[in-house]
This record gives sequence, C-alpha cells and structure tokens, in this order.
Amino acid sequence: MILWDSVSESVVHKQLTRKRPCARWLISDIMRHHWLLLGACGWVLLILMFASKFINFPFRRPDDYGGKPKSISATVATPGDIQLQLVDKKRIPTEGLLTAKPLPVDYEDWEAVQAGRLDRLSRLCSNDSLKNLTHTPITKFILDRIFVCDKHKILFCQTPKVGNTQWKKVLIVLNGAFSSVDKIPENVIHHHDKNGLPRLSSLNESEILKRLNSYFKFFIVRDPFERLISAFKDKFVQNPRSEPWYKHDIAPAIMRKYRRNHSEAKGLQFEDFVRYLGDPNHKRLDRQFGDHIIHWITYVELCAPCDIVYNAIGHHETLERDAPYILKAAGIDHLVSYPTIPPGITLYNKTKVEQYFSGIGKRDIQRLYARFQGDFTLFGYKKPDFLLD
Repeated sequence: MILWDSVSESVVHKQLTRKRPCARWLISDIMRHHWLLLGACGWVLLILMFASKFINFPFRRPDDYGGKPKSISATVATPGDIQLQLVDKKRIPTEGLLTAKPLPVDYEDWEAVQAGRLDRLSRLCSNDSLKNLTHTPITKFILDRIFVCDKHKILFCQTPKVGNTQWKKVLIVLNGAFSSVDKIPENVIHHHDKNGLPRLSSLNESEILKRLNSYFKFFIVRDPFERLISAFKDKFVQNPRSEPWYKHDIAPAIMRKYRRNHSEAKGLQFEDFVRYLGDPNHKRLDRQFGDHIIHWITYVELCAPCDIVYNAIGHHETLERDAPYILKAAGIDHLVSYPTIPPGITLYNKTKVEQYFSGIGKRDIQRLYARFQGDFTLFGYKKPDFLLD
C-alpha cells in the first residue's frame, strides 16, 4: 500500500504540471482506482476468514450442550458408580432412537454406565436384608411426585434439590405449552394449574399401571448429604419470599423439639435440622409439615426405586453426560434440549460438606446416615467415613 501511495502522488504531480485543466478529473480517476483496490483486498480477506472456519472444522472439539465448549473428563470419577460392569441392557429401550441431533461421542460408553446403575439397583433391591431401607409402598404421595408426558410416553419422578426445575421445563416444552425452555415464565414452572404437567396420581388405577409398565421412566439423584445441605440453604437460610412457611412455621417447630439450648435467639441451625432428620420418630413432624418434606426425605420415599422399574437414573455429579443420554434414550433429543448447565455446579463439594457438619456430634451424624443409608447404598454413593470416624 505504501508503494501504491508514492506512485499515485508522483503521477498526480506530473499530470498537474502538464495539463492543469484536467487535474480534477485525473485526481478523481486515480482515487477511484485506489478505493477499488482497497475494496478488492477487503473481499479477499473476508473470503479467507470464512473459508478458514470450514478448513478447521474437523479439528474443533464438538460442543455437545450449546454455548462455550466445556472440558469434560473422560473418566467416571464421582461418588456414585462404584465398580461399574457391562451387563445385560434389556432394561434400556433401544427402539426408535435414531434422531436428527448428533450424540456425544461416548454415548455407548454411557449406556454401559446406565446399565451398571440399573443392575446395581436391581441386585440391592432383591437383597432381603436391605428391604427395610429400600422398599416402600406405592402410595398417592409417591404418585404425586411422578409427572406424566403422554405425548411422548415419559414419566419423571421429581427429586427436589437435584435439578428438578430444569427437567420440569423439558417436560413442559414436550407437552407443547412452550416452544423452548427459555420461553417458560418462572412463575409457571411450579404452578401446577398452569404448567400443563399432569401427575400420575390424577389417573385411575388401570391408567396408572398401563403407564408404569410401558412408559420411559427416570429420575435424578445426588450425594444425599449434599442434597440436605442444599435444601437447608434454600428453604431456611435464603428462604424465598414465595415460601414463607419454611421460616415462620416449619423452622420454629423443629427448633422447639430439637434445639438443645432454647435460650439461643438464632434462627434454625443446620445442627437442629440434622437432629430432626435423624430422629427415628421424625414422622410425627413430617405429618405436620405435609408435602413440604419432599425437599429432604429419601429418594426411596420419593420415587420407590425398588418398587417401580425405572429405565434411567441420572446423577447430579455427571449431569453433563446423563442429560443428553436420557433425552436420547427417551427418543426426544431432537425435540428439546436440557438447559445450559453452569460450569462446576454439579461437582461434589467435600469441603462444603465438612464445613456444614463440623461441630455436629458423631451420634447425630450416625443417626442421620442410618436414615439415608438406603440412598447411599442403592445409588453407589460412598459412605461418608470422613464424618463418621
């Protein structure tokens, strides 16, 4: 460009000295060629930039979940899934799974992970010595927890504090009320008269049995103690304005019964909460609290995993892989996407667990573990010996 400018100036000077009447025309003509050349260079650069995207495409890491690519470990190193094995996959549906959306490259490997979880569940549910921890009657309370999507033959058992809200959004979209999860108003998601999500309890007995025997069924779990911390923080520390009863009714009832030093003016403490949950006679208060207990009771009490045959079990700690797998296995991955998962939100936080349980007596922790032992055992979560020893 420097050479072109110097030549242009020389030519202009000569033309001005020879034929001054033509000076304006010459300047205009030369400048026009100058800008045409600049424009041509710009187009070449744009074409090269556009072509480079296609040239590099095969070497870019695929982003399976939208947004910016996230690093995903190639190993399964979570509190769940201990000694997973390849097993018979008959419990996982394989029909009608071809869709337009590409799968994560490790789908078959993750199918083996899911098969291992279901095999573990089946083996432990058939263990007579564990029946008091793993079995529960299928009552209306449990049927109230299971949402129905008849259009795509799906049943989802809600387990609060484990990404339940996001799965509700997925089902709302599948039922046709909204075109995407981003367009669902927040005040609709949990409003059961507006979200269009029927519960299994709303059907008669024959309709219930038909769906339990033929629909794709799934639910999500997470480390039981970390889930309790999440419930405590959400309902009693942050205490949403839309749910004042946790602070004004439930917390005082727990403190009256389980606080050792009643002269303390503090609100509900995690220690009080632990004593309540670990008390073998907790059901007296549970009946008083009604359905609000769904945020902290066991997965066994919520979803009856040993009495209902589920097709998939997601783990909060591996949700980045479980969510795409479940959508694919249910045959709906081409219709809806799971909402974007914030980085790091699903990781198990041992430090947080240690901090919350510091200062709580070993006897109270042992009683709490005794109540949630079924959840730890059925879903492969390690016993928290660092709290119990």
